[in-house]
Amino acid sequence: MNNFEFKNPTKIIFGKDTIKQLEKEIPQDAKVLLLYGGGSIKKNGIYDQVKTALSKVDVIEFGGIPANPEYATLMEALKVVKDENITYLLAVGGGSVIDGTKFLSAAAVYDGDTPWDILTKNIKTEKGMPFGTVLTLPATGSEMNSGAVITRAETKEKLAMGGPGLFPEFSILDPQVITSIPQRQLANGLTDAFTHVLEQYMTYPIGALLQDRFAESILQTLIQVAPTVIKDPTDYKAASNFMWSCTMALNGLIQKGVPTDWAVHAIGHELTALFGIDHARTLAVIAPSHYKFNFEAKKEKLAQYGERVWNITEGSTDDKAYAAIEKTVDFFHELGIDTKLSDYTKDYEGTAEKISQRFTDRGWLGLGEHQTLSPDKVEKIVKMAY
Repeated sequence: MNNFEFKNPTKIIFGKDTIKQLEKEIPQDAKVLLLYGGGSIKKNGIYDQVKTALSKVDVIEFGGIPANPEYATLMEALKVVKDENITYLLAVGGGSVIDGTKFLSAAAVYDGDTPWDILTKNIKTEKGMPFGTVLTLPATGSEMNSGAVITRAETKEKLAMGGPGLFPEFSILDPQVITSIPQRQLANGLTDAFTHVLEQYMTYPIGALLQDRFAESILQTLIQVAPTVIKDPTDYKAASNFMWSCTMALNGLIQKGVPTDWAVHAIGHELTALFGIDHARTLAVIAPSHYKFNFEAKKEKLAQYGERVWNITEGSTDDKAYAAIEKTVDFFHELGIDTKLSDYTKDYEGTAEKISQRFTDRGWLGLGEHQTLSPDKVEKIVKMAY
């Protein structure tokens, strides 16, 4: 097992009817900017619960943060933060709203002229403006980590940012919120969390026995609850296990002491930036090709995954590893998630070359757990995913 340090300062408030506990978490003298997305929280009752809990503090609202948090929109929100002397941010939404709030947390204290530099220059935020979250869509794990991904439409870029100052102070997780989520988004959430675990697990054995078991247990739980979550999101048992699995998939715990990959995410982000494809679906497009292309380097872990998660017991290591990839594709298909780029766009020709060139231009010359995945190899993986 590799050396590691682990600190996660986010307070989790989990369970039924916990949104009312907002009142105790936000300082009474705070001036709060309430951030949310397309307005669904006003239809499903979450907005009213939040406003009731915030009745004793000064609140200004900013809605309309899109599914891929857009830089231009966030710059409008940043103007509100500055003009209104906001001291506390509250994200009420899924990963996109929370990611956008993290950008604002960093940008609010950034003393440079162009906040986009935080992303392009990989500036780590050591201390941002304090913020909390009320999670409305389990998927990204952003409610308990310090990372974010921001989109800029004018340049068709989607870049990551983070830093120790960007953990939420608290996150409220009430599994009942999923009852109003459309089936498509539930499928996305399951796929996103599942792939988050794979990015931290599907590398090579390093003797981190407990970390492997943690990862496998999250994968098994997602597989077990997925049919119920899709069919009946009012099932509280399934909803609560789904929500907590998504949080645990990316709160930093399962990646400690082990090598991680993240190439699937890096490539997937480009597909979202270029075509607007849902984040989770880009992961389902790239992951199978990535594992097939890097089969020799990953087959031991693929076979272990096949045995422990999918109960594949027949055949050689190679046989089990290949079967595990096919089982993963089948799982995505059962969720209604297509796994080829051509399922999403007819304009896929040239995409591989474009992504390869972008990675070259950025100096991303060695992705993956061995830092050996060069842009020319990325090009081949994307072509395999057509």
